Amino acid sequence: MNIIFFHPSSNFNFDKWLQGIQSRLPEANVRQWVSGDNAPADYALVWLPPYEMLAHRQDIKGIFSLGAGVDAILKQELENPGTLPKGVPLIRLEDTGMARQMQEYAVSTVLYYFRRMDEYKQYQEQRFWNPMPAHNRKEFVIGVLGAGILGCSVIEKLKEFDFNIRCWSRTPKQLDHVESFYGKEQLGDFLSECKILINILPDTPETRGILNLSLFKQLKSGSYVINIARGAQLVEQDLLIAIDKGYVAGATLDVFVEEPLSNFHPFWTHPRINITPHIAAKTIPDEAIDMICDNIRRMEKGESPIGLVDMTLGY
Repeated sequence: MNIIFFHPSSNFNFDKWLQGIQSRLPEANVRQWVSGDNAPADYALVWLPPYEMLAHRQDIKGIFSLGAGVDAILKQELENPGTLPKGVPLIRLEDTGMARQMQEYAVSTVLYYFRRMDEYKQYQEQRFWNPMPAHNRKEFVIGVLGAGILGCSVIEKLKEFDFNIRCWSRTPKQLDHVESFYGKEQLGDFLSECKILINILPDTPETRGILNLSLFKQLKSGSYVINIARGAQLVEQDLLIAIDKGYVAGATLDVFVEEPLSNFHPFWTHPRINITPHIAAKTIPDEAIDMICDNIRRMEKGESPIGLVDMTLGY
């Protein structure tokens, strides 16, 4: 069995991955792909692979994305057809330690707004001592856009705090003690009571730009927005307008259209926007290697892998 992998980042720990895969699959020949390598390969582990890496391979059995999202590699295929060999399964990482990180990020941010820390921070800057009444927990409705593995994980953790939670997804979901909405026709009803909106949607053509002024106007007045999905889903200028108009009271953003964020971007200095550098959930190598190797064993036995991407849906 031959396994190749590629990652464009100079910070990627190739040795750790090589050793990790080799220790779990001792029968495999594992190598880092370099330009001109056309030797046989059964499986490929990739992030933003060059066109020449996979385009002409006839022997490849499966391609593993080194991240939970596959939007980047699908965009490559759209812009340069053939980057992914036709008919070869594309498999994404599922969880691999990211769910807990997403829980931590979402819960800490929700509690920050629920306990009015954003407002107290403003008062601190003014040296203004002003105790405020607490938010009503039942009226502080949390809406989660996206009810996949990560979205459901965040929902389950927030339920421990006895919040009133609702979710919206492309197709119907049945979650205990969560009001569920689905489809475009139910989006407005979902948004209407949300005091906090958490976006964990997959990046698809349908979800790009979904966080726009029209959507913000449908939220409960003075709501908060948390984006931990993809930057392309937020129309950045619309968020600034929504805050200025009072539709949105504040936002916490971990992802952006362009990363790193430009030094001149208005988000850096906006008093009601908190930013983090795409750290809400990072791939944990040991857990990711475990999942990939388990999937390779499954595929070698003729079984379907976990995390198989539906190319028509984009996730």
